Amino acid sequence: MTEMLTPGLSWSHVGLNCRDQAATEAFYRRWFGFERARAFDIGGGQQIVFLRNGNALLELFPAKGDPAPPAGQDGPQQPGTTRHLAFQTDDVDAFLERIGKTAPISLGPLDFDDFIPGWRSVWLTDPDGVVVEVSQGYRDTDTTENSPRS
Repeated sequence: MTEMLTPGLSWSHVGLNCRDQAATEAFYRRWFGFERARAFDIGGGQQIVFLRNGNALLELFPAKGDPAPPAGQDGPQQPGTTRHLAFQTDDVDAFLERIGKTAPISLGPLDFDDFIPGWRSVWLTDPDGVVVEVSQGYRDTDTTENSPRS
């Protein structure tokens, strides 16, 4: 669907709570090519950091409280949690070769050819336990296949 449902609305960013903002920033810079777009002091020696890679924007907050239990695999499954962040690539194997064997892979790579031919994914875990999927080959269903049946 190319038409926006709500005029003037577009995706903005994902906010992440971080135990160590520098470590989280380094993770997304190293593995995903993000760059610092902006940072500002919010008092008490703390800051909010925005990272950008093209149209993708992450907002890093200092965390409060105890960490969530580790998710692993493809992410947590409890209601009210984000299962994972996801990025597309043309070639998962080339991505894995580029990032090397030290990448914190939590699952995969796995093939999903039974659902979409050529769909393949791998999952990594950031320093705060957020699972990040890197996928190739996903595509929407042809709209004629999604039509309601009478």
